[in-house]
Amino acid sequence: MIPLVRRVAAVCAFGALLAACGAPAAPHTPVRSSAPSAVPLVVPSSVAASRAAALAAGSGALAPVFRSAPTQAKLVALTFDADMTADDGPRAEDGEHFDNPQLIDALRELKVPATLFMTGRWADQYPEEARDIGRDPLFEIANHSYSHYSFTDGCFGLPVLPQSRMRTDVQRAFTALRKAGVAHPMPYFRFPGGCYDNRALRELSPLGVTAVEWDVVSGDAGATDAGAVSRQVLRGVRPGSVVVLHCTQSGAPVTEPAVRTLVPELRKRGYRLVKISELIKAAGGPR
Repeated sequence: MIPLVRRVAAVCAFGALLAACGAPAAPHTPVRSSAPSAVPLVVPSSVAASRAAALAAGSGALAPVFRSAPTQAKLVALTFDADMTADDGPRAEDGEHFDNPQLIDALRELKVPATLFMTGRWADQYPEEARDIGRDPLFEIANHSYSHYSFTDGCFGLPVLPQSRMRTDVQRAFTALRKAGVAHPMPYFRFPGGCYDNRALRELSPLGVTAVEWDVVSGDAGATDAGAVSRQVLRGVRPGSVVVLHCTQSGAPVTEPAVRTLVPELRKRGYRLVKISELIKAAGGPR
């Protein structure tokens, strides 16, 4: 029998996975301004060097948010969340697969440029895979927090990260990525569960990251029908879209076969698959 604490953690993690695939646009209710956390600011040099690919800061010293590109060009970015929370170590030790090598193989076989949003805990668990993906020019790796805890209250059952730990959690993820051998993580950040507010954006602004959301949900989390996943994406995609999928075999078991169906159909419809960095260059501003 799984102990109660681990059962609760499993439910929370799965709820967050469902949120990222099936939720509406992330909440971004303005909140009262607060003083920045008293933590040392250490921006990774690789992030600073990549700022040309990021968006300018928003109004009120908020980190900018990118959801899709306002372009008529038939570009689409497939993004994959490599989710693992700070509490998932025992589940991995019990044999649960938070990675998905078969999906990475499929993306390589199909020559699909893609952006992976990787938690620091995932990189700690799978350093060789993180390093291998990070060294492949077909891919770019971005930050999905270290802990995969929520940056707001009420985010699909995820534990909530205190404001005082928001920056340090993101910085810790960059450190974990570099430790695993990812030399050049991109200056992009995806909020766990897609949940954010102005307080969170204000906290992350000094890090120089762009928050990347999505406009097309794939529904791959917990799905058992690869065809349904690909059809859902095809119904929602348009020029400039960002699609959210997952690189987590146990939580999203049909993503790899869905991608094998989805990619040829997108190309047949005239879409060119690109990484987030290229889509941002085509954007001209947050949306």
